[in-house]
Amino acid sequence: MRKFLIGVGLVVAALYLWNASWLAPAPQGEGPKLIAHRGVHQTFDRDGIDDETCTAERIEPPRHQLMENTIASMRAAFEAGADIVEIDVHPTRDGQFAVFHDWTLDCRTQAFGETRAQSMAYLKRLDIGYGYTPDGGRTYPLRGKGVGLMPSLTEVLEAMPDRRFLVNFKSNETVEGDLLAGLIQRNRTWRNAVWGVYGGTAPTERAVRLMPDVQSWYRPGLRDCLLRYIALGWADYTPDSCRNTKVMVPINLASWLWGWPNRFLVRMRDAGSEVILVGPYRTGDRGVAGIDDPALIDRIPAGFDGYLWTNRIEEIGPALQRGRFRRSGGQQ
Repeated sequence: MRKFLIGVGLVVAALYLWNASWLAPAPQGEGPKLIAHRGVHQTFDRDGIDDETCTAERIEPPRHQLMENTIASMRAAFEAGADIVEIDVHPTRDGQFAVFHDWTLDCRTQAFGETRAQSMAYLKRLDIGYGYTPDGGRTYPLRGKGVGLMPSLTEVLEAMPDRRFLVNFKSNETVEGDLLAGLIQRNRTWRNAVWGVYGGTAPTERAVRLMPDVQSWYRPGLRDCLLRYIALGWADYTPDSCRNTKVMVPINLASWLWGWPNRFLVRMRDAGSEVILVGPYRTGDRGVAGIDDPALIDRIPAGFDGYLWTNRIEEIGPALQRGRFRRSGGQQ
């Protein structure tokens, strides 16, 4: 029995040392890089939302008048310290990309129908602030203030060719990858502005095939990566789904990852991947939560040089600049 216990103790000690974070080199970067989800925008209560929820009808009392996916919101995000702004795109019937989140126009605008069934000229006439209400429809504080603010992707890249954007394909149609690659092919000076693509697997794969150096990841692989790593990472095994990609790590689940933080970060780097730290995961959540509360900054590992995903860049960017992470500001 004694020999058995000694053997178990040696195995436990070996596993501990093999996965000890403090025995791995700490990151030596300039601090986290910030991805501003939809720019500076109106945030909303995420409890109980699903694919049919109109989030414009559950916004918090507005702190500003900026709306997601607009050029003004993107500029404000970069000014607040964003390195990358995530934007949503839909193809229009006249072959452009509209920068807009929703599949239909019913929630945010005064119009109805699928976003992609319209021309860009029609979409430019809409009021994208029409449906926002913080009090169940008693008031609409942004109504009338979003007329003409839905941009095309061309307008975004023309306005900020020296910035970087993460393009979210909102469908799974391969043709969207062709459309994006064609746009960049015709305007090569915008290539660096399209930092990454994700969303629908088919258009993402197509865009990566046509633009091989673009950053990308696939939502189905994110869950597989983390679950397999939690199960097998103790043996220094990195799943294929964690290789050559971006790995999204909910901040409240990070401690479950073998070797977190330093050993895990080294393993991901050796696998050709970078880590995006996101907000706390909750069972039943739709979408990805952000690092939106400045109090969460204290839970970011010292020296962390991956990415932070945030819905409140206007708070998190300045908080990081004031805190222990040294940053050089927006572009890096």
